[in-house]
Amino acid sequence: MMTCWTPGRSMLRGIIAASLGLMVSIAAADDIHVVSSGGFAAAYRALAPCFEKQTGHHLVIAWGPSMGETPQAIPNRLARGEDIDVVIMVGTSLDELISHGKVLDAQHQVLARSRIGLAVKAGAARPDISSMEGLRKALLAAKSIAYSDSASGVFLSTVLIPRMGIAEQIKGKSRMIPAEPVGQVVARGEAEIGLQQISELLPIPGIDLVGALPDAAQQITPFSAGIVADSKAREAAKALINYLASPTAAPLIRQTGLDPANDNAH
Repeated sequence: MMTCWTPGRSMLRGIIAASLGLMVSIAAADDIHVVSSGGFAAAYRALAPCFEKQTGHHLVIAWGPSMGETPQAIPNRLARGEDIDVVIMVGTSLDELISHGKVLDAQHQVLARSRIGLAVKAGAARPDISSMEGLRKALLAAKSIAYSDSASGVFLSTVLIPRMGIAEQIKGKSRMIPAEPVGQVVARGEAEIGLQQISELLPIPGIDLVGALPDAAQQITPFSAGIVADSKAREAAKALINYLASPTAAPLIRQTGLDPANDNAH
């Protein structure tokens, strides 16, 4: 189980001096309404209690994909006028919300970068995906394939699979999964192979992570956080984003299968 990282005595003074304004009085505590996409979910769950303990702020969390047609999708939540202060999502989708004035440009930060992985049901044979040819053979041999309806799935279905020249061969046995972790579909035996961000596959019981896709098939996805333009708790929201992007948060982010954007902590 992941816990808040605690500095040694010799580091404490420097961290307090460079605390990025995180320490606030309990009297000034705010409710911060956050919506995060699944790729950063495990990291957020690990870091949220640490932030609340340090600041006294209370985090109210909801989950939703960075894009897509489901009601839970972050752009659709904002369009309905939900009470949201901070969004954590795929960077390109956040940039689009900034361009439409939904999220403040000045306050957004990249938190982490994510790779796409491949998983099978726990105990099943693990295909060799260390090369493009191995990945191609694995996809052609699989009886069923599942991928997400967010950034990784869009890349796979519109870029990678057509580029590999196997779109027609796997069309009838592959499907996009809306509003559910792909790993859960694999764990239930409804798909032989699942492809999604590694950080979204790792927490799912009942599956084995085979590994990351080879570099030639990989898309590195940034996950970013931004303050919603209508937020009534901007200072508290800024403190949260600063914390999530800080070196203090990096070790826990790394444990969840992501590469911290601020990679100074080891």
